[in-house]
Amino acid sequence: MKIQIINSSDPLWLKTLELIPHDFYHLPEYVDLEATRTHAKAEAILIADGEKIFFLPYLWRDCHDLLADTVEIFDVISPYGYPGFLLNQFATTNHDFLNLAMDELTKTWRDRNVCSAFLRLHPILNQDINKMTNDDLFTVNGETVSVNLELEPSEIWHQTRGDHRNKINKRKREGFSAKMVPIEEYINEFNAVYEETMDRVGASKSYYFGLDYFAKMSEVLGDKLHLCMVELHGEITCGGLFTECCGIVQFHLSGTKSSFLKQAPTTLMLDYVRFWAKERGHQVLHLGGGVGGTKDSLYQFKAGFSKERQTFFTLRLITDEEKYLHLVKLRAKYLNIEVEKLLNTNFFPAYRSNGLG
Repeated sequence: MKIQIINSSDPLWLKTLELIPHDFYHLPEYVDLEATRTHAKAEAILIADGEKIFFLPYLWRDCHDLLADTVEIFDVISPYGYPGFLLNQFATTNHDFLNLAMDELTKTWRDRNVCSAFLRLHPILNQDINKMTNDDLFTVNGETVSVNLELEPSEIWHQTRGDHRNKINKRKREGFSAKMVPIEEYINEFNAVYEETMDRVGASKSYYFGLDYFAKMSEVLGDKLHLCMVELHGEITCGGLFTECCGIVQFHLSGTKSSFLKQAPTTLMLDYVRFWAKERGHQVLHLGGGVGGTKDSLYQFKAGFSKERQTFFTLRLITDEEKYLHLVKLRAKYLNIEVEKLLNTNFFPAYRSNGLG
């Protein structure tokens, strides 16, 4: 097998993507943007065996900022969203290759002093992963919802839950209207309504991206990024960022003004976007799931738009048990709790946990 670590400026990154169906999460520009936001380094690993290709973009983090006594210990995470890894057609038909690639991935990271990796898989591109490798390697983290855009418009509408259809029709009668707008002209309004939403739901600081981030995202993604706004008599009620790449449209981020919560204008927005995406020739609109993969109210809302479901997997990989346990012990001492209690939390990696669950 040939193994290459690629930085985001290497032309090989984009050349590899030309060979494999992918999403915007895998673009070097997006991974770079996330690296800047999270104070990490953008990298990708390319593992090839003949015509078979495994490709994984990720964020490389130094653990020194977390705990002082962590010189030359690193970990790996996914950029925000559902990136996962990519396999070309030759790789997907050879199940042994993925197991071998995962072994090489683990060894390569361990040799570079990486002690753990937490990766979110892509519910569309990695949907058959449990059939291709060891059952215990990937963790089921819940379900996500998507809209099959290859269905007839009448069937897409038929799959819409009754309460959603009522709200869509009622909002239209009341004068609400959804449309795609120039991001550069509406970016301030979107950021304001997004942050208002995060404040209202008590989101953690990691969900606050900031105006500069959205501006940079628009710059690096270009025509792959779209902003949909819903207005009532010229007043913005909600907005959402959507991406398109290789036939996949992603519902990325959104916000609703508190004063319009009762009317649920996001229902009208998603109705508009799914038919907009279908007209542009895409195959699927991925709405995502609930917070943390749970079937919460957000999941239930998205579930009202389609009967399509995908399993959401994560990879929780300890590449160096000795270094991993060393960090856990240091974190437990810092938090003044028992090591076993920290290890038994659901948070991974445990050494980045606050010890509460």
